[in-house]
This record gives sequence, C-alpha cells and structure tokens, in this order.
Amino acid sequence: MNKKETNKAIYIATTEPNSGKSLIALGLMQLLLGKAAKVGYFRPIIDDLKTGEIDNHINTMISYFNLDLKFDDAYAFTRSEVIKKKNEDKDDEIIGKIIDKFKAIEERFDFVLVEGSSFVGEGSIIEFDINVLIAKNLGVPAIILATGSGKTLEELVRNLYMAYDSFKEKGVEVLAVIANKIEPQNLELVAAALEKNLPAHIITNAIPLNPKLSSPSIKEIVDALDAKVLFGADHINNQAGNFSVGAMQLRNYLTHLKQDALVITPGDRADIILGALQAHISENYPSISGIVLTGGLIPEDPIIKLIEGLSDIVPIISAEGGTFSVANHIGTIKSQIYAENTEKISISINDFEQHVAVDKLVERLITFKTTGITPRMFQYNLLKQAKLNKKHIVLPEGMDERVLRATKQLVDLDAVDITLLGDRKQIEDKIVALDLALDLDLITIINPITSPKFEEYAETLYELRKHKNVNLAMAKDLMEDVSYYGTMMVHKGHADGMVSGAVHTTQHTIRPALQFIKTKPETSLVSSVFFMCLEDRVSVYGDCAINPNPTSEQLSEIAISSAKTSIAFGIDPKIAMLSYSSGTSGVGEDVEKVRIATALIKEKRPDLKVEGPIQYDAAVDIKVGKTKLPNSEVAGQANVFIFPDLNTGNNTYKAVQRETKALAIGPIIQGLNKPVNDLSRGCTTDDIFNTVIVTAIQAQDF
Repeated sequence: MNKKETNKAIYIATTEPNSGKSLIALGLMQLLLGKAAKVGYFRPIIDDLKTGEIDNHINTMISYFNLDLKFDDAYAFTRSEVIKKKNEDKDDEIIGKIIDKFKAIEERFDFVLVEGSSFVGEGSIIEFDINVLIAKNLGVPAIILATGSGKTLEELVRNLYMAYDSFKEKGVEVLAVIANKIEPQNLELVAAALEKNLPAHIITNAIPLNPKLSSPSIKEIVDALDAKVLFGADHINNQAGNFSVGAMQLRNYLTHLKQDALVITPGDRADIILGALQAHISENYPSISGIVLTGGLIPEDPIIKLIEGLSDIVPIISAEGGTFSVANHIGTIKSQIYAENTEKISISINDFEQHVAVDKLVERLITFKTTGITPRMFQYNLLKQAKLNKKHIVLPEGMDERVLRATKQLVDLDAVDITLLGDRKQIEDKIVALDLALDLDLITIINPITSPKFEEYAETLYELRKHKNVNLAMAKDLMEDVSYYGTMMVHKGHADGMVSGAVHTTQHTIRPALQFIKTKPETSLVSSVFFMCLEDRVSVYGDCAINPNPTSEQLSEIAISSAKTSIAFGIDPKIAMLSYSSGTSGVGEDVEKVRIATALIKEKRPDLKVEGPIQYDAAVDIKVGKTKLPNSEVAGQANVFIFPDLNTGNNTYKAVQRETKALAIGPIIQGLNKPVNDLSRGCTTDDIFNTVIVTAIQAQDF
C-alpha cells in the first residue's frame, strides 16, 4: 500500500433536478475517450425501475460509447434501497457497497466517470448530502452544475457557490462549476459573475439553453401518452419542436406551421392530416416532426391508403383522450437523452465542447492528487491489500467469542489463513453454543501442549534464552502458554504474524516478542500506533500503548517509525509533535523534551514534514494553525500525532474513540522483526478483524 494511487475518476454532481446533467456526462465521456484507452461509467444511485427496465442514463452511455460494462455492474443502489437502508441506520453499508462497486470498475478501466443522482422522487431532499459523502469516500474530485432556468443571476451564483462550499468543507476538491441552460444573450454575464465569485483555481463555464435538447422526441411522446404508432416508426426519434393544435380550417392552419412542428389534431380531421403531410414534402412549407391523432380516432381506410402511398411519411401516432388534455400532457413531458436519439447526443457533445474549457479541465484532471483518505476507503484498501498476498496469522485466544466471530468474517472473505490456539473439542463446543457457522476445515486449530512441534519449540526457546538462565524445563513450561507458542510460530516462520490481547495483557502479549523476535536492526525502540478512523479522515496516533515516559531520543524514534507505518498504509505523513504549547511560546521541561525530539527528527529524516512542539488544536484546525504557526506546512493539516507520554496518548485515543464513535485500529506494534500485534481487552469483533488485516499487510514486507 505504499504506492499512492493517482486520481482515476471525476464525479458529476448537481444541486437540483433537470439541470442537464446528461449533457455534461456525454461531453465528458467523449472528452475522456480521446485521452484514455478505456473509460468506465458508474452511477452510485439510480432511479427506481420497473421490472425488466434498465436505467436510461446507464443504457445511453454503454450503448452509444460501446463501453465494456454490464448494467448490473454500473450502479450500486436504487433510490428506494438507499432510503430503506438510511431508515435502518445503515449508512456505512451504503458507502461500503458503493466503494466496492466503484473499485471493481476502477480496476478495469483507465478512468471512471461517476454520475451523481438526479433529485427525482422520494428522498431527493437528502440527495445533495449523499452525493457529497459519496464523492468524499471515493476520493475523487467533482464537477458541480446547476440550471439557470427560473433563477436570477444572484440566485444562480449563490446556488453554485453554496454547493462548492459544501463540497470543499467536506474535503472534496471541486475542479469546475457549470451553469447550464442559460439564455444565450446572458452567457457572458453569467460567466463573468461565476469567475468573480468563485476562487481563481475553479474552472467556470456557462452553457446556453438549447431548445433542441428540451423538446421531446416522438418516442418520448408515445411513451408518455401510451400511444400507438400508426405510420413512420423508422422516424420515431424525430425531435418535436413547438406544437400546435389543428382545429381551424386547413388554409388557416398551414400559416401557423413552423420548422419541426408537432401537429396535434383529432383523428377524424383528414384535411389537417393530409395537408400537414403535403406541407412536409413541399418546398414552400417547413418540415414537420410528426402528427398526434387524438380521441383514439383512426382515419378511415381511404385516407390510410392515401397516406401509405406517400413517399415520405413522418411518425403518425394515435392517443386516447381529447385534444386539449393530450396537448397539455405533451407540454409537461421532461425530455431525456436516450441511446437511440443520436441527434440529441451529438448536440450535447457539441455544446459541451464549445462552451466548456476542455483543455483546462483535462489539465486539472491529469494533475489532481487526492490529499486524504476516508475511513471507509482506508478499510477497503486494507482488505484489498491483504487479499493480494494472503498471509497466515495465529490467534492464541481461540476460545474467545470475539476472536471466533472475527475468524468467521476473515474466512468468509478469504482474506488470511488462520490458526487458532486451544483445545479443538472446546472450540467446537463454543462454536455450536454461539450458533456460529464457522467451517473448521478452513482453519487450523493447534493445542500447544499436544502439538507435534511442542518439543522443537521448547528446545528453540531454551537455546534462545539459556543465557538468561532459562533451562529446558522452564522453556517447556513457558511453551504451554499460548502467547509464547504463538510467538514461536511466528519466529520459526510457521505463521506470518500474531494477534493477541483480547484476554491477555499487553505485557503478556509483547514480552515473548521482545525476548526472541526482537527489534529490527535499524530500530532501537518498540512502539505502537493506532489508526484512528474518524468521520471524514484517518489519523495516526502514537505511542498510546507501550512507552510510559519516552525521552526526546525515544520520541524521535516513535515519530520516525510512525511515519514509516503511515507510508506503508497509504498515508502521506504530516507529523505533529504534541505539547501543551505551540512553537516557541512555551517553556518548561516537558515542552523542551518535545522541542529536542522535533530537532532530532529533522536531523535524522530531513525529508519528513514535522512540526513541534504544537498543540492539538493548532495541529488539526487550519485557522488556529495559521494563527499560531503561520509558516508551518503541518499546522492545521497534521495526520500523524505523537503524544509526549503514554498517559496523554492512551487517554486521548480512548476519549476520541468513545466520544466520536471513531474506529480505532490497533495498537499496531512498530519496530519488531516480525509482526505481533496487541489488542485491548475491551476490543470488539471489528477491532480484531481490522488488526488481523493490518498484521497480514505488515507481514507482506517481511
């Protein structure tokens, strides 16, 4: 995980329905396909579908651009599914599945275009926040658009600025904002207002209203009216321009025809029908797009025969209902872009290319780098990394319920190979009592006392510790202890790592590792970190579990080890050496210890970004950081926090964990030759699961 992935996606978000999001998606896809060999498409949330239907947006993109993508892979949830899960307080499950589906596409394509939801129907009031949350967790930048229809200039600019501010506040980078459906004469005015009110690095664009995109096709009219196509089915994708009702005398009606007009007339008005068709093929009148016959009336046979003999026939459809109600219904149709309507698709792409600063946008997409990682994405990356190179982890506390439940999860996900220590019959009985469907054939169970390797392990321990006056009998006694046996498995290479501490103390877990696994040659100190998965970011806390009152030299070692661990897990370290004062303002022994430690880090590792002494608020709050340490590249944006002593660190991590409901993964032990990690005796099943995954990843580097 030490390779930082570059951005491979863009998120299209809107602030309201009917904003013309399809135009942006089509234009972007055309642009991206010119820059990347394979571009994928993903919609986290789609509108609810009738049985057998597929989402129009997805179908259009896949069909028109011939994307190698199945419909079911291109979305995560329907709107009603999201609402149901939110009502059940399953927000994490929503984000988890969206990340999984997105990552599956990302792995197959050079770039992914992500299209946000459409603000239609139930739940639309919460959709903006959901889209911000999704973009944040996917770690991709956004393009925001809004429609100018029905808004004053002030309202439009305020709408887009508030949307930009909301995304930025949640840590989502906004590359561009687009004002769509602007009256052509107002384009320059809107563009100037956006440029004036938004930050200079934001690409601002204004796209004019195009009547051809807002007019429905004959196919859409057929679907909306549940009409029957009588003639001209081959031209059903014709765009209907303005429409008029043919109720007057033909000689008067012909003067009202306009280009691409839709003729609406009762089905028994043969004069209007034939006159409109004749006008369509005449050089003296504009062409029409189609004819809607109302009242459920069908022309008589002689008229039908006459129509069939014409060389050029526009779509003629028959609808139930009176002329007035049919005309009103057509006026309410919200036109969409769909796969067969290639004219609208071409118009959309052309409008995008003409009115969006595509060169600037491509440059921003290429150079954009994600600056942080959300907890859910962090966990996804951990699991993915563990699966890439499966490792064997031993869990000494095989009878603990939490350990067994975590083992079940790990086995189901095929993330690691597991060995449990304990009596097989007792473990089997425990699993039955818990009604836990754990297949014991998929794991290994070892009872240290009856193990074939018991004598070998005891002999090895004796040889390693005889200089400390440990005899063979003492070594055998120690080897009956699951912590010693599990650690020896790791030492001998019979397991890649060990996780313990759900029942045993930290000292009980770590002592064997210090005795014969020992520290790495370049490390003089064993320390620990927690990955603190907060609401919108992952922070690293060290040392909160092992060293009670480290010296300046030891603090510098802890910080350097913590930075190395951070990098290994995809976090670019910005280290805050915490104290009760910031910069040069404080005096006293405790502050001086941190100040010296910071100087030692800069001397040993000048490549690391570190600040100290610094208070916690100055380390995490950009405004406070700029006030107290205006020239610091760490203040206000730290993600690795080194506490001055164990009392401060342990209490802080537990306070943050309990008060914010943060997930604390760890303690992760640093500095050992092979990975052995400790658990808190108050740990949960999820804590054990995550610590095993982290241990497996650590083992990949040995």
